[in-house]
Amino acid sequence: MKARQKRMIFIAVGIAGVGVASWLAIRAMQSNIAYFYSPSQVLANEAPPNILYRLGGLVVKNSLARQPDGLTVHFDVTDMAQTVKVSYTGILPDLFGEGQGVVTKGRMGAGGVFVAEEVLAKHDESYMPPEVQDSLKTTHAEGVVKMASQDTNLASNPALGNASPGQPGRVAAGDSQ
Repeated sequence: MKARQKRMIFIAVGIAGVGVASWLAIRAMQSNIAYFYSPSQVLANEAPPNILYRLGGLVVKNSLARQPDGLTVHFDVTDMAQTVKVSYTGILPDLFGEGQGVVTKGRMGAGGVFVAEEVLAKHDESYMPPEVQDSLKTTHAEGVVKMASQDTNLASNPALGNASPGQPGRVAAGDSQ
């Protein structure tokens, strides 16, 4: 074989290898995809039957019912237009509660009950850890004190009192000293 033929075979094998690797990667990603549907979409039969997907909304107040086995829980999820009954067996997240946002992953089961394999509780987007909130309050208070002391310095120094915005210490055009 000539060197040129060896190079062509090497390139062809490389392209075939990249193609096979790409195909395997795409297949792996497709098997892990779980689309999100709201309760209204699920009840409108927009969600695929017997396929794993995510259902999200708010947990309806007074709908949480624990079963005697201690692990199975039934609750309703709503998007304020429609409501879907959900059944889950397992340990619920700490943030899970009635009136709170939730995303469940599972399949529609018999009798129109969504059988969840995983439950994720969503917290309020305005939540801020107490440490961060305290830090912001302290920083804000220090900034207010610093601004007040700068205002006092400006008032006591007539040359700085006439400073034009953006150029501290300079006298604005047309102002006399």
